[in-house]
Amino acid sequence: MNNFKRYHPFIIVMNLWTLLKNSFAIFVFFIFSFVSTSPLYSYGRLAFLLFFALAVLKIIMDWFVDKYEIVNESFQMYHGIVFKNERIVPFSKVQNVQRQTSFLHRAFKLTSLTLETGIAGSDGAVEFKVITVKEADRIEDLIKKVELEVETTVEYPEVETKSDQRVIHFTPTKKDVLKASFTSFSFLLLIPIVGSIFSKIEKLEWVEKKAEGVLSRIIESSFTTVIMVILLIIFSIIIGIARTYIKYGKYEIASDDERIYITKGVLHESAFTITKDNVQAIEIRQSTIKRLLGLAEIKVISAGGVGEGLLEPNSLYPFLPINRAYEIIHEILPSYEVFNTMERLPRISFWIRMLKPSWIWITSTLVLFYFKPPLLDFEQAWWVISVGLLLIIIVSRLLNYFNTRYTLNEEFIQFKTGSFETSVFISKRTKIIEISVRRSKIQQLLGLASIVTVNHAKPFHYSSVDDVPLEMASNFYTWYAGRVDKIKTE
Repeated sequence: MNNFKRYHPFIIVMNLWTLLKNSFAIFVFFIFSFVSTSPLYSYGRLAFLLFFALAVLKIIMDWFVDKYEIVNESFQMYHGIVFKNERIVPFSKVQNVQRQTSFLHRAFKLTSLTLETGIAGSDGAVEFKVITVKEADRIEDLIKKVELEVETTVEYPEVETKSDQRVIHFTPTKKDVLKASFTSFSFLLLIPIVGSIFSKIEKLEWVEKKAEGVLSRIIESSFTTVIMVILLIIFSIIIGIARTYIKYGKYEIASDDERIYITKGVLHESAFTITKDNVQAIEIRQSTIKRLLGLAEIKVISAGGVGEGLLEPNSLYPFLPINRAYEIIHEILPSYEVFNTMERLPRISFWIRMLKPSWIWITSTLVLFYFKPPLLDFEQAWWVISVGLLLIIIVSRLLNYFNTRYTLNEEFIQFKTGSFETSVFISKRTKIIEISVRRSKIQQLLGLASIVTVNHAKPFHYSSVDDVPLEMASNFYTWYAGRVDKIKTE
């Protein structure tokens, strides 16, 4: 007996709403051109209405035709009106679970559920755009049950069942939200918008006539201008803090013995689950402003892809206090280590970086010399811009040299790269699927090399360090070759 299920009927409403949003611009265009008697517009309107009617019909027909069932610990998906498509996805292939609950979902006690697999392409995920919370919980419980059975019978035959009790590692305080709003510069979003509107209003003659010079007097008054700027800044800060709170105010990082759980959102809720075994590497990122404020962002590189950009791709939390970031890594993934001491690049690497031609600067200088754009009525501004760009490039290369470090441990590789923004990459030897050692002609002459690691992710994740000593590159190759003794035979 077949246990086919149709998707929730509310998916029709969601798909119709998406169709309306995507067609809105065309609809407005034809509304404004309705007075035109041109055959091109007439046929265009008919074609658009026909397309729209067919699209609505397809959305309704899809709901009748598309079905799924859960049988033999797998999803069986059926899709297609003319061309039938059947897909089977075993529970064991599911690597990450993601929920998105918009305001519209929440109003009807619904959610969306995406089950990520390691398969690339459009068939890489099982997606329920609209599903009841109860059904989503049931599906997640079934997947967890299968995973637990596999682990206890294959990997841990003599070990007791692992705990699924969640431990909350981080929730942002009010102070964290304030730091996040200033670090993300969200409070500055309103200033250019208001400034643009204000400048346009100022140019409208009819506004000036209606106001009888009031606008001019306001602009010319220094006191009024200062007050308006202060009010604008205060209002922008309030908007920025509110925007940050809506996005990060209910953020939570939790874990149990098997999984990491990330939830966020006040109006639009997102929840993501990643299996710890699928963690391929960790990145700790810091921009200049974050380094000044003592903040960092932890990114988890996962085998199944992390949310396809919906959850702010693989980020645990973008504004973690740096010390807490290191603690959270140890709490969530105790098998990972973060090393405070790393090797610096040799001095010869400094000269390679500093003396390497900058084609960006050369090209920009030639363009500036040819056009010679004036800046603030200064006719020779082109060479000032060129010198400024050169200084930025020099500072960037200096920072890159001093920031770049590396270390090899028996089981781990860790290196730090970057200039104005730095990234610390940490991965296990058993999680790296490919390495390469590259040497340019200059590197060969000076006894240097570049090392590259590849981790399984969606897409593949590449990390590299340039201009390391040849001895380190050789050790790197030997270190990776030793992984065959550590990989479990399945």
